[in-house]
Amino acid sequence: MMAKKPPKPAPRRIFQERLKITSLPLYFEGFLLVKRSEYQEYKHYWTELRGTTLFFYSDKKSPKYVDKLDIIDLTCLTDQNSTEKNCANFTLVLPKEEVQLKTENTESGEEWRGFILTVTELSVPLHMSLLPGQVIRLHEVLEREKKRRIETEQMPSSALGKEKEPVEDYVDVLSPMPVCFYSVSRKEATEMLEKNPSLGNMILRPGSDSKSYSITIRQEIDLPRIKHYKVMSVGKNYTIELERPVTLPNLFSVIDYFMKETRGNLRPFIYSTDETLGMSVFYCCISKTKQQLSLASTPPRPPYMFCNTNQVGMEFGF
Repeated sequence: MMAKKPPKPAPRRIFQERLKITSLPLYFEGFLLVKRSEYQEYKHYWTELRGTTLFFYSDKKSPKYVDKLDIIDLTCLTDQNSTEKNCANFTLVLPKEEVQLKTENTESGEEWRGFILTVTELSVPLHMSLLPGQVIRLHEVLEREKKRRIETEQMPSSALGKEKEPVEDYVDVLSPMPVCFYSVSRKEATEMLEKNPSLGNMILRPGSDSKSYSITIRQEIDLPRIKHYKVMSVGKNYTIELERPVTLPNLFSVIDYFMKETRGNLRPFIYSTDETLGMSVFYCCISKTKQQLSLASTPPRPPYMFCNTNQVGMEFGF
């Protein structure tokens, strides 16, 4: 008997059908094993975290959910010891029930914990084993959720349950731009990096045409230098035009790639008045063995202390 092929991404039509059901923004998605109080055993669901609600689908392509769970009143999230290897098991403690969740691997478990706690507590949890790009994504979701709640409070009650019309551009709705994206020109990006070096040294901006983006970075080795890299939109992917082109599934992965290849020396340029945000994102170090983010209580090393590995040197000139 032949092994089943992995499921293909759901077509845009499916996502648009789901958008008709709810106007809540999509923050995170993936497979989860779920056991609610009325379940006899775990059920395998494709799960979407929209706002503070978990929507459960029988599979990745189902246009309608089979169950949902509002977690806004989450009391706590507790880890459970799992006898299964490379599996994360935790419990959502709610006022009226406890829901057990299990993930297919520890990495996705850590992501689910991070997103659930961020939207329910309205703060990014500390001391989690996440990569820099994942932490930045949590901060983006936090800002979106804060904004959503403010807008919800200002909306008339009659509009809260209204269905949302289909959206033509799915990418803009469900895939927000990385936090370091600014609609600026090449010259303006250069000036932003030169005038505010403490805010970061990498900006994502629109390219010279409607089909591309550009990454502008500021590096200091002997003297400050500005460099630009073109990012082409190719189908559903994005290709960084390097000496050896690199193709990635989305713009968040593009930012992650630059950060990983420079071992965190390239940092997203972020305008923020929230000092805590800056500390949480940048006061970090990458473990040499696990290559995972661990938040540190001490300030980071001086900026622009670039690593001169062969790969980084070849691709980015460090």
